[in-house]
Amino acid sequence: MKYTNSAKQILELVGGEQNVQSVTHCMTRLRFVLRNESIVEDTLIKEVPGVMGVMRKGGQYQIIMGNDVASYYKELVKLGHFNNQTPTEGTGEKKNVFEAFVDVISGCMSPLIPAMLGGGMIKVLLILLPLMGILDDSSQTFAILSFFGDAPFYFMPIMLAFTAAQKFNVTPMLAVTVGGIMLHPNFVEMVNAGNPIHFLGLPVTLASYGSSVIPILIMVWLMKYIESFFEKIIPNVIKSFTKPLLILLISGLLALIVVGPLGTFAGQLLSSAIIWIQGKAGWLALGLMAAFMPLIVMTGMHWAFAPIFLIASPATPDILILPAMLAANLAQGAAALAVSAKTKDKNLKQVAAASGISALLAGVTEPALYGVTLKYKRPLYAAMISGAICGVYMGITGLESYAFAVPSLVALPQFIGGQGNGNIINAIIVATISIVLTFILTWIFGIDEVEKKDTAQTVDISEAVETGSNDPKKIYAPMRGQIISLEQVNDSAFSSKMMGEGVAIIPQENTITAPFNGEVTALFPTKHAIGLTSDNGIEVLIHVGIDTVELEGQYFTAYVETGDKVKKGQKLLEVDFAKVKEAGYDTTTPIVVTNTDSFIDVVAKEITETQNQDTILYVV
Repeated sequence: MKYTNSAKQILELVGGEQNVQSVTHCMTRLRFVLRNESIVEDTLIKEVPGVMGVMRKGGQYQIIMGNDVASYYKELVKLGHFNNQTPTEGTGEKKNVFEAFVDVISGCMSPLIPAMLGGGMIKVLLILLPLMGILDDSSQTFAILSFFGDAPFYFMPIMLAFTAAQKFNVTPMLAVTVGGIMLHPNFVEMVNAGNPIHFLGLPVTLASYGSSVIPILIMVWLMKYIESFFEKIIPNVIKSFTKPLLILLISGLLALIVVGPLGTFAGQLLSSAIIWIQGKAGWLALGLMAAFMPLIVMTGMHWAFAPIFLIASPATPDILILPAMLAANLAQGAAALAVSAKTKDKNLKQVAAASGISALLAGVTEPALYGVTLKYKRPLYAAMISGAICGVYMGITGLESYAFAVPSLVALPQFIGGQGNGNIINAIIVATISIVLTFILTWIFGIDEVEKKDTAQTVDISEAVETGSNDPKKIYAPMRGQIISLEQVNDSAFSSKMMGEGVAIIPQENTITAPFNGEVTALFPTKHAIGLTSDNGIEVLIHVGIDTVELEGQYFTAYVETGDKVKKGQKLLEVDFAKVKEAGYDTTTPIVVTNTDSFIDVVAKEITETQNQDTILYVV
C-alpha cells in the first residue's frame, strides 16, 4: 500500500498523466520527462514517503527512491499510460525557453568547472604574488603562468565540444575537431591580420572564438543532424572514411560562415543598442549592462565592446563596460560565497567558495557563473538584481575606469583618477553594495538542494576498528583502482550521500567482484548497477559509472542473476571501461551502503589506491 500511495502522490505532484511525456527507472531513480517541468515543486516531492531526493538533469526530472524504485515504478505505471521509450530531440517537450537554454549550458559546462577553478585561482596568484613582491610580472615565469591560467578559458570551445557531443549524441572527436577549427592558430592569425577571408568563395567573418560558449554549442547541436544524415545516405563500404570527411567539411564551413558569426553580429547589435541607450539615459544603460553582464559573458558577446574598454585611459575613460563588470563580477563572487555558506552539500560548499574567491579577487566569474549561479538559477537572479541597482547608481554618479583591467577587488585602483577622490570612493561604494546586497538576496532567495538527514548516533570508529569493539564489519573492494570520496562524484545523488555512506573507485581493471559473501538482490537489465546483501545484513549498491544507464547494457556482461548466492571475490560483472570512456561516460563507480541508517556508522579506510578485495569500508 505504501508504494501505491506514494506513486499516486508523485504522479499528482509532477502534474498528472497529462504532464508526463515518459517515465522510466534505473537502479535507484524514477526518471520523468515532463512537458512542463517548471510547475513541479521540489519541496513537495521530497515530502512524499519514500522519496530520498530529486534532481533536474539532462532534460529529466529524476526522483531518487533507493532500492525499492522498481516497486514504486510498478505502481506508477498502473496509474497512467506512459510512453516509456527514451525521448529524443523534437518529441514535443514543452518548457520555459530560458530554463531549457540554461539546462543545456549548465549540463555541458559542469564537467569544465574543475579546469576553470584551477585557471581562476592561478589568475588570483598572478595578482597577489607581484603585490607581495614574490613574483616579477615581467618575468618568464609570470608569462608562462599567465597562459596556464588562460588555457581553460581560451580553449573552452574545444572542451565544450566534447561535453556537448555527449549530450547531443555526436561523435566526440569530430565535435572536438570542429572546435579546433574555430581556434586554429592559422585562422586566429588571419583574423588578427584583418584582411578579408573567403572559404570556397564565401566570406568568413573576422571573429575570435576563444572563450566563447554559444557558437560551439549550436554547432555541435547541428552536427547531430549532419551526422545522422550522412549515416543514412553513405554506403557502408565507403562510410568509414567518407562520413568523417563530409561531416568535417560541412560542419567547418557552417562554423565559420554561419554559426560562429551569429554571436559576433548579435554582439555588434547589442553594442549599438546599449550605446544608443547610453546616449539617451546613461543610468539605464549601465543598469541594463550590469544586470545582464553574466548572460553577455556567457555568450562571449562582451568582446563586441572591446573597442570601448581596451582603450580605457585617463584621456578616454570607460564609463560603460568596465564599471558594469565591476558590479557584475563582484555580484557573482558574493552569490557564490552565499551559496557556500548556506549549502549543506560539502562538495558544493567547496566549489562555491573557490568560485567566489576567484570572482572577487581576480574577476574570473566563469566558475561561479557556470558552476553555481546559473546552475541553481536563484543566485543568478540575485546577482542580476544587485547588478542592476549598482548600475543605476554608477550611471547617476558617472563612475569611470581609467585603465583596462578585469574589474575585481584587487583591481579597484583602475578607478583612481579624475578630479579628487570621488571616483574611487564611488567604486568602493559600488563594490560594497554589490557584495553585501547580492549576499543578502542570495541568502533570502535560497537554493534548491537535497537536504541531508542528520544522524543522531556517532561512535569513535577508529577505536572500534583498532580494538575490534562494536564488531566492525568489512566491505572489500570489488575492483582495483583509485579511491575517492563520494563528495567528489559528479552526481549529487551520490555526492550528497542521499543514497548512503560509502566510497567511489576510479577503476583500473574490467572485472567487478563480490565485496563479501551474500546474495544478489538486484541486477538492473542494463547491468550498470547491482545490489547485494551480505550474510550479516549489509546492503550495498555498486553503480558502475555515471549515467551509464544510457548505454543500455552495451559494454557490460553479467555473470550472476538476481537471487544468486555469491562468495567474496566471485566475478559479478565484466565491463569494457575503455569503450565506456570512449562513449563519453565517467567510469567512476560508487560503492554505497544503502541501509546506512541501520548501523551506527560507515567509515572509509584511509587509502587512495586499492587492489581487488582490499578492505575499503568498515561498518559498525
